[in-house]
Amino acid sequence: MEREKKSLVKKEYLIPFILVTSLFFLWGFAHAILDVLNKHFQEALVMTKAHSAFIQATMYTGYFTMAIPAGLFINKYGYRKGVVFGLILYGIGSLLFIPSEHLMSFNFFLFSLFVIGCGLTFLETAANPYVTELGARETAASRLNLAQSFNGLGCICAPVVGGLLLFSEGKETNISLPYTIMGVVVLAVALLFLRIRLPEIDHTEEDKHIETHTGLSGLWKHRRFVWGVAALFCYEIAEISINSFFINYVTDDGWMSTQDAAVVLSFGGLGLFMVGRIIGSWIMSFIRAEKVLFVCAVFTVLASLLITLNLGTLSKGSLFACYIFEAIMFPTIFAISLRGLGGYTKRASSFLMMSPVGGAVGPLLMGYVADASSMSFSFIIPLCGYSVVAIYSYMALMGKIR
Repeated sequence: MEREKKSLVKKEYLIPFILVTSLFFLWGFAHAILDVLNKHFQEALVMTKAHSAFIQATMYTGYFTMAIPAGLFINKYGYRKGVVFGLILYGIGSLLFIPSEHLMSFNFFLFSLFVIGCGLTFLETAANPYVTELGARETAASRLNLAQSFNGLGCICAPVVGGLLLFSEGKETNISLPYTIMGVVVLAVALLFLRIRLPEIDHTEEDKHIETHTGLSGLWKHRRFVWGVAALFCYEIAEISINSFFINYVTDDGWMSTQDAAVVLSFGGLGLFMVGRIIGSWIMSFIRAEKVLFVCAVFTVLASLLITLNLGTLSKGSLFACYIFEAIMFPTIFAISLRGLGGYTKRASSFLMMSPVGGAVGPLLMGYVADASSMSFSFIIPLCGYSVVAIYSYMALMGKIR
């Protein structure tokens, strides 16, 4: 054990922590159901893997488009209003699936997902940095990992619900149903947050110093933050690419049916992902976040390499290993990158939340490689992404970036 265990959340912030943590479930569900939707559109509309990858690409483009506006909005109006606005956009985008299904227009579906992506950007830009501020700086990564575990719970539920609705034999599929339910629930949660008060984290003096002395340019002098943006971008390439084509990988050689694959993705892949975050959060209460991140990054590089080499059962087992070891990456990189930024925190968060655009790039690249070669070889894309995370974690661990 490298350090004395500290309280994860300050007592006065316990209720706000619980409320904000509930939001992580909502966007975890929205992300994970895309992986089932991807395979469904390949079959329903007869399209290539690269074409269906536009589902992820469009939604994650929303992050890139709205990250800076979200940061400016939250910086001016606070975390709570940022959460409410994000929930409203999320709810509207979900309900747009109703006219999308009637029209059966792929482009309309993409527009609906783009609106959802914009809403999730506001939610994550507000919630991620807010959670890091609700306790001691040393426990920020552990605290964010614990909150992100509920993101994993949403990820587990989504493929099960989506798989049952979209891959049920002999039944007419209803694409809009899960999104309609999501829309109603999300808008109800928005009403709840309109009626509660969340304590704002005060960076007033630091904000004034930024405005009068350094301006935003001072943020880019923090190398740990700048490298963190790059590492998160590459992590998103790896994570979203694997999620997008998990069902393709396990069904292409007849290993299992699409409906079984959706269940295995839920309880096997994403279930392990959630367990990995819970265990990682506990471990980081005792061991430096940088060291845990480095060890996990090395294992994801090895696992993705084994998948790329197509070694049969060993490669299939390595696919599930990726979910375990990648689990702590996003919240840990996020927390490390924000460390010590003070008044820059809200603005820095908006730049970090541009990184999910990697989720737009990765599946397109992986789909193209899969169409041109094989599903196994396409895992060279996540291999490259994990390699960048390994380099970042090593530099952070050795104190080469501050």
